[in-house]
Amino acid sequence: MELRLPVGVAKDYSSGAQRIRVMTEYWVNDSIFCPSCGNDLSNFENNKPVADFYCSKCSEEYELKSKQGAMGKKIVDGAYSTMIERLKSANNPNFFFLTYDKSTLEIRNFLTIPKYFFVPNIILKRKALSVTARRAGWIGCNIDMNSIPEIGKIFYVQDGVAKSKNEVLGKWNKTEFVKTTYDIESKGWMLDVLLCVERIKKNEFSLDDVYNFESYLKAKHPLNNNVKAKIRQQLQFLRDKNVIEFIGCGQYRMKMTRE
Repeated sequence: MELRLPVGVAKDYSSGAQRIRVMTEYWVNDSIFCPSCGNDLSNFENNKPVADFYCSKCSEEYELKSKQGAMGKKIVDGAYSTMIERLKSANNPNFFFLTYDKSTLEIRNFLTIPKYFFVPNIILKRKALSVTARRAGWIGCNIDMNSIPEIGKIFYVQDGVAKSKNEVLGKWNKTEFVKTTYDIESKGWMLDVLLCVERIKKNEFSLDDVYNFESYLKAKHPLNNNVKAKIRQQLQFLRDKNVIEFIGCGQYRMKMTRE
């Protein structure tokens, strides 16, 4: 896999933003396979309102976000209301995220996050544009990368090192348990508890370790008045999906996300 953006394909463009768009889209189309089935990807026509690439074999769609420098904790996205509506729709695309070095145009990171990891509480509303702005009152949003469990961040390239195709396909396949949770609120709870389990950073952990996140979860779900019961429910779900293992006496072991 070539890990440098192809300068030649953008020689006819003068705008820096256009040049980067052309180079990154060309690189993805030339280098990246569908993480769901392994097939080659195709470009949508320009100005497709939702996605940039699609797989003709499994019909998955992907939207590309690119930026120079580090990935950061937040990714700038479009209109807040549009993004929230997309999360509820059937044609919400998966995401590709690409970071590159500005001086060398080397690809530093490229990852995909399946669409079913996107729930409303990871979409952060930005302040409305001022009354003097051209689009006065417009409200944008950011994607909170810190609120997405690590299992949902599937790298093709990480810190300048390419992953194997089998590794990418295998990690995507391990996320399928999230796809089967259709209710947005239930999925939000499951992902939040999984994120807390990951943040414990131990292969073996206790129920009390997860209870330590009670105030954090209460802040994210203020209408729930029995957070500990909800934690136990979600741990049961993660156990049933073979993400964690119950080993007795309130103790659990990570199975999936530590592999």
